[in-house]
Amino acid sequence: MTTATAPKPSIDTLLLDVTNAKLTVTPEQFDQLCIDNPDLRLELTKDGELIVMAPAGGETSKKNSRLNLLVGIWNEQTELGEVFDSSCGYDFTALGSGKPAPDVSWIEKSRLEGVNIVGFITVVPDFLIELRSATDKLQPLQKKMQEYQRIGVRLGLLIDPKNKQVEIYRSGQEAEVLKSPASINCNEVMPGFILSMNKIW
Repeated sequence: MTTATAPKPSIDTLLLDVTNAKLTVTPEQFDQLCIDNPDLRLELTKDGELIVMAPAGGETSKKNSRLNLLVGIWNEQTELGEVFDSSCGYDFTALGSGKPAPDVSWIEKSRLEGVNIVGFITVVPDFLIELRSATDKLQPLQKKMQEYQRIGVRLGLLIDPKNKQVEIYRSGQEAEVLKSPASINCNEVMPGFILSMNKIW
C-alpha cells in the first residue's frame, strides 16, 4: 500500500530590515548573542542598544591595520603595556556603560596584573582609537568618544579620513580638533609615541 504525503509548503526567505530600528537587549542577552554569532561584530551601548557592525571595506581595514601596527611597534619597543585590536570586546556595564570594541586600544601593564583577559576586558583602556569608515555617521562616533571620556579613558582619538581631521578626547577636557595633522603626539599617556598620519590620509 502506498501512502501519499502532502508536499511541504515552500518557504521563502524573509529579510528583516532593522536599519532604522533601535534594538535593545540586556547585557546577558548580548553575551549570548556574541556566543551564538561569533562571526558578527557586535557592540552594546550604555542604553542597551545593540549595534551590529558590517565588515569593514578594504580601505578602512588597511588603515586600521596600520594604526594597530604603529601602536604595536611602539609597545614592543617599550614593553609598557598591551595592545588590542577591534576584535577585542570590553565590558563597562559595572561603570554604567556598555560593551564596546574600539578599533585600537592600549592598557598600561600594571593595570592588567591579575586581570583575566580571556573574555571581555573590564579594565578601561588608557588609550584608544576609533577610525571612521566611509559608511559611519560622525555624530554616533562622537557620542561614543564622549562616553569613553566619561568612564576614564585618558586619551582617545577619533580619526576621520573623510574630512581629514582628528578629534582628540582627553579625560576632563573639551575635545580638540586637528585638521590634516601629519602626526599626533601621544606622549602624555604613551611615552615617546608619536602617531604618524602620513598613510592614513
